[in-house]
Amino acid sequence: MCDCTDEKLLTKDLLIFKQGQDSLFGDSDGDEVKLEKIRSKVSDLTNIKNLHFLLGAGASADAIPAMEPLIKIVEEKVNSDNTEADIIREECTFSHHDLKAGFQVVKKHSPKNLENILGTLYSKRSYQNGVGEVDEVNDYLINLIESQIYTSINIDCNAKSAEKSLSLYKKLYQKLSQRNKDLARVNVFTTNNDLLSETALGYQNVNYNNGFSSGLTRTFNPARFSYTFSRKVDSNMEKYEPLENMVYLYKLHGSISWIESDDNSFFNIKEVDVEPTQAPPEKNILIYPTPLKQNKSLGSPYADLIREFQNKLQLQHGVLIVIGYSFSDEHINNAIYAALASNSSLSVIIFGDYHPSENLTKLTDRRIYQVSGEIVQNIDGEEKAVKIHYFEYIVNNLIPDLDRNRDSDLLEDFMRSLKKARRE
Repeated sequence: MCDCTDEKLLTKDLLIFKQGQDSLFGDSDGDEVKLEKIRSKVSDLTNIKNLHFLLGAGASADAIPAMEPLIKIVEEKVNSDNTEADIIREECTFSHHDLKAGFQVVKKHSPKNLENILGTLYSKRSYQNGVGEVDEVNDYLINLIESQIYTSINIDCNAKSAEKSLSLYKKLYQKLSQRNKDLARVNVFTTNNDLLSETALGYQNVNYNNGFSSGLTRTFNPARFSYTFSRKVDSNMEKYEPLENMVYLYKLHGSISWIESDDNSFFNIKEVDVEPTQAPPEKNILIYPTPLKQNKSLGSPYADLIREFQNKLQLQHGVLIVIGYSFSDEHINNAIYAALASNSSLSVIIFGDYHPSENLTKLTDRRIYQVSGEIVQNIDGEEKAVKIHYFEYIVNNLIPDLDRNRDSDLLEDFMRSLKKARRE
């Protein structure tokens, strides 16, 4: 989608911009005025000293299937003749009919939620292990579902199907990397396991620190997140300044490129190259989407990453921008709650259409901003509905170029106003 700042807004749906529970819109505000208020506030908040992003599955939704569509893919896999052939070849003690029946039993109670299905299978396995029982059907279903999730995430980021998502990530990181050198580098936290961020950062030639060392064997060390990367500005003096072209990347639920290491490193985690669509390696350490993920997140490296998340949110004069995150991870939610309770200078911008009882959007705290809604725009002669809380619109229209100074902003605002006045 193009940057449609100057496109005429045809009609309006409900636009929401709240501070706490109070709307920041006036009764007579039109859509253009409302959007300008949102842009202005986002621009102000992104120029705060410590800027953090939390990206959820919605940020990669154009390339990575969500949990509900994955159920259909898994069911097709369960019913496939190839799966039946695998069962026969592996000399399993159960039949293909047993496998299909076992999947339907758990699907019946959660027909649209793969997370609940996988959670039920995990819980059943935990119980059976506790009483000394083995259920091969249950174990086979867990492996099949996890393998399908991994395969769906491990996409070719350069493929046509990922072109839109990759371009958005590239544009986001291009903006974030140009942040004023006098401010702290941007911290990007994500629950996504895909490699869209790393691919986009590479294309944009943006330096990033993800907690892994460089070299042939890339091992994890959370101490690296405290490193400051600088360049020498005077060859004759020991004078340095922070790299401007730098982003800190924290993958809170792991990555398809992380595996357990036998190299006797401190944290026994290393980053490896992966081929698109390959089967998951035996020692992959993803946190799969189940209700048990909070327990798994207590171990390394996830505890270290959550600790970094908590520490960054405690920094004075900070803002957390939440995009595409469903608030379904209690360990992450608790970190945000704790930061708001102890850091009075932290602000949070939530892009999303949530029911007010589901998460911290129900709070009256005026440090919390919520942005959502839909507009209809004339784009290339065609009327299209656009959700302003989707990743695409946020990146193209709401996240400012962070290297722009106020003088250029004022000049551009003047030219936009003059252009508008001449049209009227």
